[in-house]
Amino acid sequence: MSTSSTRQEPEVAITREMLTPLSIFEEMDRLTREIQNRAFRFFAERGGSHGWDLSDWFRAESEFVRPMPMDVEEQEKEFFVKAEVPGFEAKEITVSVDPHHVRVYGKTEQREKEPQREEPGKPPARHHREISRNEVLREIALPGTINPDLATARLDKGILEVRLPKAAPPRLIEVKIAA
Repeated sequence: MSTSSTRQEPEVAITREMLTPLSIFEEMDRLTREIQNRAFRFFAERGGSHGWDLSDWFRAESEFVRPMPMDVEEQEKEFFVKAEVPGFEAKEITVSVDPHHVRVYGKTEQREKEPQREEPGKPPARHHREISRNEVLREIALPGTINPDLATARLDKGILEVRLPKAAPPRLIEVKIAA
């Protein structure tokens, strides 16, 4: 007797909201401030010597935001978006859509456990500790209009797939004159 199990792919929540420029700018401002603060810490750790500003900025930026390669393919009845988001779980990703845009945001933070000492009564010795933070943010303007209520997204092995059905094309309505 053989049983086959089908693996259910994790669904990603989609919010159907108008993307306001203000919310996008607020998110980018927050992220820019975090990068700026980290770059300044690198500057201070080097003793405040000048000439490495851009290097400090890129190093800080790479700690906060990871590049997210994204493909948008237009098919007959839908747009198909594919994004690489390795290391993320479905619950850590938010996909927002409106009739003309798709926005993908993901954030995760993982902490490694500290090694424990065997001696009772003494605090554990910290030999190595890493905090891994990963954040992605990407918005794409679509080349056509979609129906946000029918959008779906799923995550499979670090690849986010978003299906965005096209909205019905506008149609002409004949105007009749009342007699």
